[in-house]
Amino acid sequence: MMPRETTRDVSTKEQMAIALRYVDKRGCVVKRFVGIKHVTSTSALSLKNAIEDLFSTHNLSISRLRGQGYDGASNMQGEFNGLKSLILQENECAYYVHCFAHQLQLVLVASAKNHVHIANFFALVSNIVNVVGASCKRRDVLRENQATQIIKALSLGDIASGKGLNQKTTLGRASDTRWGSHYGTLLSVVTMFDSMIDVLDVVVEDASSLDQKLEAFRLLKGMQSFDFVFNLHLMKSVLGITNDLS
Repeated sequence: MMPRETTRDVSTKEQMAIALRYVDKRGCVVKRFVGIKHVTSTSALSLKNAIEDLFSTHNLSISRLRGQGYDGASNMQGEFNGLKSLILQENECAYYVHCFAHQLQLVLVASAKNHVHIANFFALVSNIVNVVGASCKRRDVLRENQATQIIKALSLGDIASGKGLNQKTTLGRASDTRWGSHYGTLLSVVTMFDSMIDVLDVVVEDASSLDQKLEAFRLLKGMQSFDFVFNLHLMKSVLGITNDLS
């Protein structure tokens, strides 16, 4: 069983996703998403009650579990009061394994933040994404400019057309607990680099306050620097390799 850490939906309700891995009659390992369960809190006891309710709905029993795996949050793997311990008290055969994808994310976060240039690069990326996507007007400008860039590139033969291609015009914010999201953000920055430059130019010219103009100007200069572009392509390549492991 693999409960994923809880997250809030658009209605600000805490949700917990649950997946099961089992061996079928042919001896093949199968992983299935079971469902998303609303939880009133993220305490270990509340999470365990939610799992039991979901299991009961599908005529499953915790007593038949032979493993449990999730991230390293204290409410999940706490030695005495964590979800892991509560389940082990009921079924000592449900061995706990720290989610390997989450371990990889922690290693990548620690390694990147240990290098001042890369840490500064990701901080700059985060600020750029926040400023570019700070308002509906800026996001509209980004989409319009990106559409123009795509049409121009298609006419020049620089990119290929086809189903599902060249449709991404949004910037996702990166999260340290979802290190793969950094890779997605960098792909978006590479794809929409020129359009993002245009948006920052607009902010420098039309922002309502001097502070906003200065911030956009600083980000504009940083984004067009050699170090930023080099680190952008370097980390895109590195995270592209580790993305398949996440």
